[in-house]
Amino acid sequence: ITRQGNDGVLVQMPGVSDPSRIRDLLGTTAQMRFHWVTDNASSANTIVLPNAEGNQQYRLQKQVAMDGEHIKDAQLGFDPNTSEPVVTFKLDNTGSRIFAEMTKSHIGVPLAIVLDNKVLTAPVIRSVIAAGAGEISGNFTPSEAKDLALLLRAGALPVPLDVLEERTVGPDLGSDAIEMGVTTGLIGAALVFAFMITLYQRWGLIACTSLAINIGLIIGLLSAFGATLTLPGIAGIILTIGMAVDANILINERIKEESAKGKAAGLAIPAGFDKAYATILDSSFTTLIAVSLLFMFGSGPVKGFAITIGIGIFTSIFTAVAVTRQMMGWATRNRSRQVLTFGNNWLNQSGLSRINFMRGRVVGLVASAILSIGSVILFVQPGLHYGVDFTGGTLIEMQSSTLSVEQVRDSLAEHQIEGASIQEFGEPGNYLIRVSQQNSDAGNTVNLVKNAISAKDSAASYPKVDMVGAKVSGGFADASILAVLIAGGGILLYLWLRFEQHFALAATATILLDLTKTIGFFAITGLEFNLTAVAAMLALIGYSINDKVVVFDRIREGFRANPDKPLLEVLNSSIGATLSRTVYTSATTFLALLPMGIAGGATVSSFALPMLFGIVIGTSSSVFIASPILYYLGRRREQRGLPQLKPTAEEIRASLAHIP
Repeated sequence: ITRQGNDGVLVQMPGVSDPSRIRDLLGTTAQMRFHWVTDNASSANTIVLPNAEGNQQYRLQKQVAMDGEHIKDAQLGFDPNTSEPVVTFKLDNTGSRIFAEMTKSHIGVPLAIVLDNKVLTAPVIRSVIAAGAGEISGNFTPSEAKDLALLLRAGALPVPLDVLEERTVGPDLGSDAIEMGVTTGLIGAALVFAFMITLYQRWGLIACTSLAINIGLIIGLLSAFGATLTLPGIAGIILTIGMAVDANILINERIKEESAKGKAAGLAIPAGFDKAYATILDSSFTTLIAVSLLFMFGSGPVKGFAITIGIGIFTSIFTAVAVTRQMMGWATRNRSRQVLTFGNNWLNQSGLSRINFMRGRVVGLVASAILSIGSVILFVQPGLHYGVDFTGGTLIEMQSSTLSVEQVRDSLAEHQIEGASIQEFGEPGNYLIRVSQQNSDAGNTVNLVKNAISAKDSAASYPKVDMVGAKVSGGFADASILAVLIAGGGILLYLWLRFEQHFALAATATILLDLTKTIGFFAITGLEFNLTAVAAMLALIGYSINDKVVVFDRIREGFRANPDKPLLEVLNSSIGATLSRTVYTSATTFLALLPMGIAGGATVSSFALPMLFGIVIGTSSSVFIASPILYYLGRRREQRGLPQLKPTAEEIRASLAHIP
């Protein structure tokens, strides 16, 4: 149970099979009072209340004899004479004193026990009750008596509760989803491990060991926090596997560069870690900005996804910098004077450094602009396929082996359920029923739909139910837009502080172009744009900026090493130096998510498929979009007589030392 905003409460209950009962239970205010029964029909100080069944009326004194707030405990019990379920209650010290005094002066008078303006029972007081305990009977079933005892223990709610959003996942669908998530996660991890070992051989094995420890730390911390395992949480672990490899690839590529210069292991390893450390921190922090917004503005599963990614960022830094370094030290303990070798060199570094990547800058920018404009047009017409998270309403997955689409439609029409759309999906007999939001009591809509279907097929089942009120959907849309804007602004500010103005503008502009293309992907494919889609968009912001930071960090390093070198040469050499890392990292993240994208099904398709598309777009944009934009902004700075980087403190001190 968690608080949502100023007037909302989120309640998640694994294992609950009857949400309507929980809805009714939460909607009961449980305001319990004791009133004396009176036969004075003419008095203005009396009220008339019905019993729970509604077949009998009681005239009671308007004045409350005692409030239910003095009940300190209530439990289900059974009458020893009739074996009928009853509710036994105990009063606090104040309540015991009041109860003893009032029963002493009203022997022979019926005392009505009133719950939410209905008389549960009205036993006659036979003697003084001084023990501070009592019993409530009223033809209860065991379940009703248990619920009443629970309500009395919890205390009275000051106001009625409105259910604005309800999501139900059946046990079969839930277990299948978890099994699918675990299976695709294991397959994705296996593909990443195989890729790393093939790429770096024994150093890849060290990276995989560090990655396995990282996964263990994530699961351990989630367990320590008491987190609930959800499918988005599993997706977060899978994405973390791909992103965590990035730090290890950065380290290995840096050590490989130092080794290529002829440095022995004892010098190459510390130098590689030192040069990779700043880049790892920058890329992790920018990703953390997007993830923190997921946690702030998301709800339910999205918060779980954000927590998983956030934990994964910190554990990835720890395992990459501490664990990997320690294991590499052990592996080279007796070979610190030897030059290290790094297995397969699929992307030759010297060959990449001679490629003129910037020659295609105009083509890249024009192609990107055309695709982004086309995506905006698709966003307007035909538009996105919005889920109930944005539109409000009810989405019900229904399974029936006997009903056709026409029969389902006819049944809903017979029960005056308007604005419903029925779609068959997956295997025969599986239907998606969407009902637009018509009133605030969307929970009643779910019951109406189930009653309509049960009239035709009583054996129909409902593996999944999503109900979102208009207030929730409107607030979710506003929060989603705000989250994306703040994520872009936060990343822009951080890059402005860590790099320079033109670096930050180039990265932010590229992210916007990446996001528009991803929205176009949703429009073309018809994927539902829902809660997980927003999570995918914010995750893509973090992933894409991560890639840009690595390239920009190398460009900054090139400017510092060769301040007089032409701008085009610095950009080309920096892209060539980081291209192997960019391709390898993208490949591992793609492999980690690929099994989920293929076998994940409709449950995670709005997350996995856009992420796979975004990895390709984000990787290509780092080379063909971000760097050309940085080039033109850098040219503008040169024309204004400004350096590409602000001087460091060491450079300022060195220049001052030459002043007489």
